[in-house]
Amino acid sequence: MRLVRRLLPQPVVSVAILCLWLGLAGHVSVGQILLGTLLALLIPFLTRSFWPDPPRIARPLVGARLAATVLFDIVVANWEVARRVLGPIDRLHPSFIEVPLDLTDEFVATMLGSIVSLTPGTVSVDIDRERGLLLVHALDAEDSQALIRTIKARYEAPLKELFQC
Repeated sequence: MRLVRRLLPQPVVSVAILCLWLGLAGHVSVGQILLGTLLALLIPFLTRSFWPDPPRIARPLVGARLAATVLFDIVVANWEVARRVLGPIDRLHPSFIEVPLDLTDEFVATMLGSIVSLTPGTVSVDIDRERGLLLVHALDAEDSQALIRTIKARYEAPLKELFQC
């Protein structure tokens, strides 16, 4: 197992690199597969010192449910943002919101910030570890407390359960 971990420090990243390489190549051939595999092995190996040690996943089914929630929210938010942007601009209420974090792990806090940024209409601006806050810019945040409750319930709580942190 140690040898496999040494050769494949980031197996998911290796698979993603290979798939991206083959997708960008335009056609699949033995040469492209070999070159893609070489890149998929070398890039994570050469960059392994840059990667933080992610926490262990404690409850994988929670992760699947979280992924489904995020995908659903992305689709819904796309429609909502399109509707609001194409409507009267004066009805938008852009705002910066400080979301208090209950997360203790930096990696998991970064994942929360990424999830918030993936959802159209919101973007994480900063993670203040000293004060335990996630600074979020929302395109339309008429009720900032409702947005904070949504982020904490839909994303932060499942992340805490998923990683037991």
